[in-house]
Amino acid sequence: MIEAHGLTKRYGATLAVNDLSFTVPPGQVTGFLGPNGSGKSTTMRMIMGLDAPSAGSVTINGRPYATYHRPLFQVGALLEARSAHGGRSAYNHLRCLALSNGIPRSRVDKVLDMVGLRSVARKRSGGFSLGMGQRLGIAAALLGDPPVLMFDEPVNGLDPEGVLWIRNLLKSLAAEGRTVFLSSHLMSEMALTADRLVIIGRGRLIAETPIADFLDGSGSYVRVRSPESDRLLGLVRDRGLTVDAQTDGTLRIADVTSDEVGTLARENGITLLELSVHQATLEERYMELTSDAVDYRSAEDELVPAENSN
Repeated sequence: MIEAHGLTKRYGATLAVNDLSFTVPPGQVTGFLGPNGSGKSTTMRMIMGLDAPSAGSVTINGRPYATYHRPLFQVGALLEARSAHGGRSAYNHLRCLALSNGIPRSRVDKVLDMVGLRSVARKRSGGFSLGMGQRLGIAAALLGDPPVLMFDEPVNGLDPEGVLWIRNLLKSLAAEGRTVFLSSHLMSEMALTADRLVIIGRGRLIAETPIADFLDGSGSYVRVRSPESDRLLGLVRDRGLTVDAQTDGTLRIADVTSDEVGTLARENGITLLELSVHQATLEERYMELTSDAVDYRSAEDELVPAENSN
């Protein structure tokens, strides 16, 4: 388990992380989301003891990372791609890490097999593609068979087969009871992989929630298309429901099930040509929630609030 309490980090006048508290429990994949500049990387570096907090604390299984004498047995992390020395082979890179923590040579061979690098184990990592470098970084994180794992953008450079592999790997590691903390900008992958979310913006906590709860309700609606849409619109409004008539002739009805709409139409002899449920995607909910926490916008983005305010 990872526990952050009042975590704060200042770089001169810049407040990168501001009184941040959250928990990453075992047995689940916890996604870590936030706009660029929100403090995600700084937070992960403080968890790993690479940056010292200005205030607050963060522990891994009840202890600061720096207090572990053989940390690879406790925490595995991939925070930067291509962190291996380019002149070393994949095998020698992992072997050096293993020796530093008292990990047996047999474990090196095992993780190379796990990440699919056995055939290139004796080649210099400097010649690896980005995807191969990511696999080597994941192998290093798994080397000590740790109960806590942290990954920052682990699917960068991976082909579709590799993306599916890392998705299944993370879910299987969590199913074994491990703590898995995953940062990524790929919302589609986060939606398929994460069980819960920690979302930050401008260094502060925005949400900490199971992903199902995050997606449930908000942004969901029933879409209806009917040759009698005007009559159906009146019936729906009579029920006190929120409904929006679209320019294409369809209706969007909120806070209702498709069964309820279908029953209402049948009872009033209204023909339906379409009846479908639409739920907000993770990307839509995330953009909605973090819209005020984005520091960098294009010129077109900046025009939107001004237009809407008139």
